[in-house]
Amino acid sequence: MIWPSPFDFRRRRPRAIWEVPPQPRTCPMLLRFSATSPFVRKVRVAAALLGQTLEIEPADTLDPNDTLRSQNPLGKVPALLTDDGQVLFDSSVILAYLDMLAGGGRILPADPKARIAALRKEALADGMMDAGILLLYEGRFRPVEKHEPKWLEHQEGKRSRALDAFEADAVPFDGAITVGDIALACALGWFDFRFEGKWRADHPRLVAWYEAFAAACPHFADSTPAA
Repeated sequence: MIWPSPFDFRRRRPRAIWEVPPQPRTCPMLLRFSATSPFVRKVRVAAALLGQTLEIEPADTLDPNDTLRSQNPLGKVPALLTDDGQVLFDSSVILAYLDMLAGGGRILPADPKARIAALRKEALADGMMDAGILLLYEGRFRPVEKHEPKWLEHQEGKRSRALDAFEADAVPFDGAITVGDIALACALGWFDFRFEGKWRADHPRLVAWYEAFAAACPHFADSTPAA
C-alpha cells in the first residue's frame, strides 16, 4: 500500500497535510520508529498515557530505500501514519495530535498560560536532545582528528545551559504530566543511555524530579531503550 504524502510533486507548491484526500487505515495508527530515539520515546510514552494504540514499524533513517522518506520528506523519526490517512511529524506535532484525539487538555493544558509553559519546557528539552544527538553523531561518524572543537563546545554549551536551567526551575514532581514533562524525562533518560548519566552529579533537584516521574509513570520504564 502506498501511503499518502503531504507533498504532490506534480504541482508547483507543497500540499498541506489537510489537502491530501483521506485514505483511512483499517488498523491502528502506525508509528515509524527507532528504538533508541528519545523523540520516538516521547510519542510512545504519550500514547500509553492517553490510551492510544499504536502499531510500530522500525525505520532506517540512513537507508535511501526505506519508505520513511516517502512518508516524511525529512527522513526522520518519529513519523505517525494516522487512521485517517495523514502522516504527522515531528514529535511535538504528534503529541498535540494524540492529545486532541484524547479530548484535549490531557498533556497539553487547555489554560493558555499553562499551555505556553508546557510548550516552552518541551522546546527546551527537545533542543537539549538535538544538541546531544549532534554530539553523539560527531563521535560516531567523524574521526577524532576531524572533530571541530568550537562546534563541539557550542553543542555542549547548549546541553549544559539547558540542564542548568531545568535544575534552577526544578520543583518536586506533583503527578501532573504535560508534553514538557514527557520531553524532559525522555531527554534525561537518553542522557543516561548515551552519556552514562554524567548529568546527574551537578543536578540533584533534577535527579529527584526525574526519579519521581519515572516511578509515577510505568509507561516510561516500559519504553527504556535496551543497552
